Amino acid sequence: MSQGSSQEPEILFERRGCAGFVTLNRPQALNAATDNMVRQLARQLDLWENDSAIDRVIVRAEGDRAFCAGGDIRALYEQFKAGGVRESIDFWRVEYTLNHKIKHYPKPYIALIDGIVMGGGVGLSVHGTHRVAGDKYSFAYPEVGIGFFPDVGATHVLPRLPGKIGMWIGLTGWRVNADDGVYCGLATHRVESAQFAELERALTTDESVGEILKTFSSQQMRGKLEDEHPLIDRIFALSSVEEILAALDAEMNEFASQLARAIRQKSPTSLKIAFEQVQRGAKLDFAEAMQTEFRIVNRVAREPEFYEGIRAVVIDKDNAPKWNPASLEAVTEAKVASYFAPLPGPEELKL
Repeated sequence: MSQGSSQEPEILFERRGCAGFVTLNRPQALNAATDNMVRQLARQLDLWENDSAIDRVIVRAEGDRAFCAGGDIRALYEQFKAGGVRESIDFWRVEYTLNHKIKHYPKPYIALIDGIVMGGGVGLSVHGTHRVAGDKYSFAYPEVGIGFFPDVGATHVLPRLPGKIGMWIGLTGWRVNADDGVYCGLATHRVESAQFAELERALTTDESVGEILKTFSSQQMRGKLEDEHPLIDRIFALSSVEEILAALDAEMNEFASQLARAIRQKSPTSLKIAFEQVQRGAKLDFAEAMQTEFRIVNRVAREPEFYEGIRAVVIDKDNAPKWNPASLEAVTEAKVASYFAPLPGPEELKL
């Protein structure tokens, strides 16, 4: 059967030695996570948790472009158009519950990331005990660019990155490479792509995961982020998105100008939500962060902003979304607060 054909399973599970291997198997779609993949992975993790023959889980991906470029947002768009928002909400409930399961999984959970890892793909990897970055590692939370918000645990992850790197990532959607990923803690190890196959074989043995990864890890190289970190900390510590933009404009250097341009392309509503998430998330435990995101997604999924973003970036690909409101100033504090309000009791995310 040809790789990526319609008959090919979207996600594969196998035991190799003491390891349970998960393979994300939609390379033609950059391994975007579908509802089926998320549900199957949740079931398999339950089985392996109670299987004494499995003492570690390794998550890998088919293809050489992406680990997982996010959730299947085209499917969410089609559901919205068909009046199926409730089905989308159910998907996020299952996905966020899976993120919580990964965060608290009792066995080593190793993500081998060599390619794009964004959105839903972050949720399948960053909460694991070990995140291995290959040469093509490219991490981002780009959701504010499609009228959405950084989810799958971003509310907990971003505030806990060094300094204000989390706020910078959340507001700009900036891509982080392998060296910078290790520098800021998004990745735990840096391994050359050419060694991934051998690393997989080593992980099937009884040797400890820590010792194996120590053996395969290459020397940490200084990336650009370490140089840019002081500017990021100074500017992204300001008390509003508007103040951050004004400070970037005043910097008069190319990096600051690039950041300002990136922010101005995003949904004003999404920017305000993301800013508030990172502020609040520093005080929330993981379960509270996931419950907060589920409250937000229940509102965002019912509004046209998200689907206008998908239309512009994925469907029509004109990259010219018509945001509403179109300015940061028009997004009121009351509107932002409404996304974070509790849901009716039975509708809250139970973890």
